Amino acid sequence: MLAKIGLIDYGMGNIHSVTKALESLEEEIILIKNNHQIKDCKALILPGVGSFDPAINNLSKTELIIDIKNWIKSGKSFLGICLGLQLLFESSDEGTINGLGIVKGQIKKIPQLSDQRIPHVGWCELLPIRKNSLLKVDEINNWVYFVHSYHAVPSNNNLITANVSYGSEKLTAMIERDNLMACQFHPEKSGKTGEKLLRRWVKSIQ
Repeated sequence: MLAKIGLIDYGMGNIHSVTKALESLEEEIILIKNNHQIKDCKALILPGVGSFDPAINNLSKTELIIDIKNWIKSGKSFLGICLGLQLLFESSDEGTINGLGIVKGQIKKIPQLSDQRIPHVGWCELLPIRKNSLLKVDEINNWVYFVHSYHAVPSNNNLITANVSYGSEKLTAMIERDNLMACQFHPEKSGKTGEKLLRRWVKSIQ
């Protein structure tokens, strides 16, 4: 039986914190640096901290992009975190290089509002908008930690499972499509709520 969760290590992920968060749930983690290691995994996580173009370039150097696409297409469990969510999209205002294109849509610059700061940093409440695997629609008081200057705009709004308030705007906080889940916030830095969401994701692994 495959017991390990693969954490894709391409030099731009919050590897240590994500590993510690999952190990606290008694999960065994393997750092994925090449496609030979994927066969030992029951699920994959694409973390990410930093800028869009360097992240795509680093990911390309691992030669894992085709494997990531095939993994998701096969129906196996996959989680994107922060920049790892953004890389799944077709393009980003932050750069000029194409994204993975696994999710149709773009990553847009967060709008400049007079009463808000960019980057969007801090604790915010998740606003669930439709049934999903990690959060009940009527579940409240789930505060999580965000650090981002760009936000996801999927072509299909039905992929958005939760938003976050940014002044008068609503930004994408979570998406889900079958076996693919991704969050703009950092569950590994989000205390008890982050632990709860990661635990639910682990339980959902197919």
